Amino acid sequence: MIPEEVKQFIGRTDPPIIRHVEKGAIRRYAEAVGNDNPLHYDEEYARKTKYGSIIAQPGFWGWPTETPSSSTGLAEIVGELQAALARGGFPRILDGGISYDFFLPVRAGDTIVASPKVTGLSEKEGKSGSMIICNFETTYVNQNGDLVAKSYQTFIAR
Repeated sequence: MIPEEVKQFIGRTDPPIIRHVEKGAIRRYAEAVGNDNPLHYDEEYARKTKYGSIIAQPGFWGWPTETPSSSTGLAEIVGELQAALARGGFPRILDGGISYDFFLPVRAGDTIVASPKVTGLSEKEGKSGSMIICNFETTYVNQNGDLVAKSYQTFIAR
């Protein structure tokens, strides 16, 4: 049974996480993941493409370019939810995966606002006992209010 304290997290949102996108961070991210596409670092090349400027590859905003406490977009919610789950008898957390929907490119100079939300909790029985499936959705918009992406993340508490 999902503890009452844990149920209160459904629908919870945290204050938005705001990130300013810098050209150097886009380049460093591409280098870190082994992407040598000049669209991510060569201004002259990028100007000639349909994008007209350097863009970040999808998933860039998930890369921790800031302090760890603000890098995931879910840090505050997850920490408090994990503590509530532990008090309710579910002390272990397993990453259940993440998926993205991408709508618009992220450009150097953009400001991305990430708004995380707990979208659902469900209980399942496994071979070794009960587990709670925790679902999160984060919406990413740019400085113009345009939807850039959404992420869907799952954690499993045991």
